[in-house]
Amino acid sequence: MVEAVSVEGLVKRFGSFTAVDAVSFGVEAGEIFGILGPNGAGKTTTLEIIEGLQKPTQGRVTVLGMDILKEPQRIKARMGVQLQSSSYFDYLTLRELLTLMGSFFGKKVKPDGLLEQVGLLDKAKSRVNQLSGGQKQRFTVAASLVNDPELLVLDEPTIGLDPQSRRHLWELIRQVHERGVTVMLTTHYMDEAQILCHRLAIMDRGKLVAVDTPQHLIGRLQATYSVKLVLAQPLSETQLASLNGGPGAPKVQTLEENTYILRLDNSPGALDKVLDTIVRGNISLQHMEVTPVTLEDVFLELTGQELRD
Repeated sequence: MVEAVSVEGLVKRFGSFTAVDAVSFGVEAGEIFGILGPNGAGKTTTLEIIEGLQKPTQGRVTVLGMDILKEPQRIKARMGVQLQSSSYFDYLTLRELLTLMGSFFGKKVKPDGLLEQVGLLDKAKSRVNQLSGGQKQRFTVAASLVNDPELLVLDEPTIGLDPQSRRHLWELIRQVHERGVTVMLTTHYMDEAQILCHRLAIMDRGKLVAVDTPQHLIGRLQATYSVKLVLAQPLSETQLASLNGGPGAPKVQTLEENTYILRLDNSPGALDKVLDTIVRGNISLQHMEVTPVTLEDVFLELTGQELRD
């Protein structure tokens, strides 16, 4: 497959701090590719280098077959970008803003067509500060499409949105992708990544720890299902030791105070052992959930950190 984005040995340092550490991956043309990681993992810095907003300390990045250091303007003309936060002129309407931004490119899309695509045509004469949170996010996506890009880069496009607005934006991303646009996105939402992305890169502390399809990443785990325990008080060292290493090879992972995750395989008696240990160990259980392993389990297993918004 032709690669829309190629990242080879990417390093980015800010003084003595290494934000991106020898990262390499490729994004195939026509796919939706996601980057996951805790805050500070290097996701946004990696995207900013791909977008031409940061220069790499080391490594090589090509976008649509062009080197980001040699042909940044040509790349930007063929790329659409939605940043984590965007600012617009306060007194221009949505139609006027899209007309202005479109005037910077040789290849343009009619403003009303973009507004209709994101469900904001009835707001064409409104200003950005008159929009709801979900409407603002949809407008930022519309703004990233003014040049009819071949590559669309979205940095946490649905953060802070209610479930209905998130799903509306998912459908919009799918529609853009169906037109042949390659999409890169970062997200903290595991369901979003699993539903939208063909492949995922997981980053932690500046390093790339995995690249694969969501299904293959889930298949890497030895566990078949996870058990979430919410307790009245934290586990003592003795109680923690009693839960670790029994049938099904459970390994207790602390999510937050009083909340723990155990991942079990389908060995006979694995769950029975956990329940027996809770009873015999006088562990005060308030709530328990048993679910098949998910992409969130993979994320926590690889990064060892709780998901954070």
